[in-house]
Amino acid sequence: MIDHIGITTTNFDRAISFYRSALKPLGCENFTPLSEEITDGVKVGGFGYRRPEFWIEEAGPQSPAIHIAFTAHSRTQVDEFFKNAVDAGGQNNGPPGLRPHYHQHYYAAFVLDPDGNNVEAVCHTP
Repeated sequence: MIDHIGITTTNFDRAISFYRSALKPLGCENFTPLSEEITDGVKVGGFGYRRPEFWIEEAGPQSPAIHIAFTAHSRTQVDEFFKNAVDAGGQNNGPPGLRPHYHQHYYAAFVLDPDGNNVEAVCHTP
């Protein structure tokens, strides 16, 4: 249903470093920066599997902060996402574990990114 989504950050390089580390366990290592010549000098780039789907733009802080949930194909990926995200400067906002109040197989972890957005990795399989 969603083709792509974008957020803003106060520090582009810090955000790229954070998301590159956090998304790596989910198999999303492709990052495409846009030339500042076509963005009027604004730092913009996107992560994605085959094409950019999650865009980051350096501007003011995302206001209000948002919640983004990335798909994990295993619980191990959720665990690794959480570890990498915290190691990269994210703040623990809910360690890996089952959230049966959402769904019986909802296994997720939550981290606040450096700009305060609630970033989640979730696996729906047992």
